[in-house]
Amino acid sequence: MAAYAGLRCQSTGPVVLTAKRPKSNKFPKSLVTIGNHLRARRLELKLLQKDVARLIAVDETTVYNWERGYTKPPLRHMPKILEFLGYDPSPNEPRTIGEKLLKYRRDRGMTQKELARQIGIDPTTLSRLERNKNRCFSSVLKKSSEFFEGATTLSDDTKRRPEHE
Repeated sequence: MAAYAGLRCQSTGPVVLTAKRPKSNKFPKSLVTIGNHLRARRLELKLLQKDVARLIAVDETTVYNWERGYTKPPLRHMPKILEFLGYDPSPNEPRTIGEKLLKYRRDRGMTQKELARQIGIDPTTLSRLERNKNRCFSSVLKKSSEFFEGATTLSDDTKRRPEHE
């Protein structure tokens, strides 16, 4: 303090500091769950949970439960959730045929039965493929490959998860 004793500060007017406002503590600390992504996006857009609920066609309590991690969204709501987010929060690109099938089905909110019917395979076979628990017959691999050649995945249309600081 003694070093500053002889200094005088003259002000010509009010001091104005400018800086980026820190993110609210309401934002999730990390984006691990789909609920974290929903909450972050909702807060970025300055929306209420009831606004998001209306967009996704669910109850406000449902959005609350997703954001808190009490429940996970069912597959039928994933297309609207991905549309709301504007990106796919999946952590990795699918590598195996099973992972590709699961992502395709999830992004469209389809049941295993619906996708199996489209591909022309048994739903149980699809389930085992998605869990990477099946040594596939060449006919199943052929049908799956042909299916993907004719279909575009949502990841072609939807951006990947943004990188957060």
